[in-house]
Amino acid sequence: MKPLIGTFLSIGSSAITELAAEVGYDWVLIDLEHGCESEASLPNQLRALRGSQTLAIVRVSAPHPDLMGRVLDWGADGIMVPHVDTVEQALRCVQAAHYPPQGHRGVSRTVRAYGYGMKIPEGELPKPILLAQIETMEGVNHADHIAAVPGIDALFIGPADLNYDLKARQSPRSYEDCLQSVVKAAKDHGKSSGILVRHSDDAEKLKELGLTWIAMDSDLSLVREGFKRNLAAGHRMAKQGDQ
Repeated sequence: MKPLIGTFLSIGSSAITELAAEVGYDWVLIDLEHGCESEASLPNQLRALRGSQTLAIVRVSAPHPDLMGRVLDWGADGIMVPHVDTVEQALRCVQAAHYPPQGHRGVSRTVRAYGYGMKIPEGELPKPILLAQIETMEGVNHADHIAAVPGIDALFIGPADLNYDLKARQSPRSYEDCLQSVVKAAKDHGKSSGILVRHSDDAEKLKELGLTWIAMDSDLSLVREGFKRNLAAGHRMAKQGDQ
């Protein structure tokens, strides 16, 4: 599978979301877990992607069926669920995101996803993309079984949480070992895997491991680093002017 290059959006600006699509990202992650976005303003974020080829993936704060259903009704292409540690949790995610018989999501043909009733699909209703985040040692240990769950499309590693969990539990397993284990579990079941990349130099190495959902940093981090570089340049200019 060709790597899909995306980025995390946590500022909550539809202008930034629109710009990410204009730049040409394959996908964006609109973050309801840690981001500044609110559920009420999410539809405007999704509208900013209208007409683009950029996939809209929304990270919910938890696998609440009502929230997941609304996010998909509003037109998200898929959902990322954090802290999926067990098969039971993975099954609940699938059930919340899918229509019967695979799940128990309610059907409404007048929602935005179906053009408010103007674009009702014929036959089987479309299935969402579902990414399960592996962020703990427990999740790593169960990754093979989670990947085997029908309806889970990809295992997405949360590097910050996973590193923290390994250290907090004083796990004998290294982060690199866990990373390879999750990627293998996904491959063994014909599923994709992904990760958030904070340093662009790491992207090629991670792609070689087989990760295909690659998120290159976040809007907040990019703005922060841009501000810092700009301020540092201003300080250097001011210092030179004092000499």
